[in-house]
Amino acid sequence: MKRAWLLLAAIAAPASAQTVPDPSLEFAFEEIVTLGPAVAAGATPRGARQYIPITGGTFEGPGIKGEIVPGGWDWQLRRADGCTEIEADYFLKTDDGVVINVLNRGVLCPPVAGARPVPVRTHPVFEAPQGKYDWLNRTTFIGTLEGAPPSAGPAVKIRFFKVN
Repeated sequence: MKRAWLLLAAIAAPASAQTVPDPSLEFAFEEIVTLGPAVAAGATPRGARQYIPITGGTFEGPGIKGEIVPGGWDWQLRRADGCTEIEADYFLKTDDGVVINVLNRGVLCPPVAGARPVPVRTHPVFEAPQGKYDWLNRTTFIGTLEGAPPSAGPAVKIRFFKVN
């Protein structure tokens, strides 16, 4: 308990006692995630629900590469304001056989009339076994989400960036 208090005290120290650099982003890897047809789950008190099966795909970045394991899902909630909350849960399998869980959340909102489209940002959390890919467990990430090239079929492109 004392150790946790000391850690919290160090983090909450006055600005004059410590200098915290502004965050910066570093590219980690990119995914092309293939998708199945949406399945309507129906209206709920919070909005209209659907899920989209994740059927596979690939990913690659500096020091990490592999395939997206089929069988994940993207659980979506269409809200009254027209925005859609997304929560994807799926697995990566690296080219050296390591399985990593991804939980990626975000909000997609339609553009306001006359305004530029709002880029979609996500906040992924990874769970990797200890070892070579443990850096995924110890890092904060932000993601970008967009349509994949038409040659990929029904798919999205997600790029992950480490927050330094």
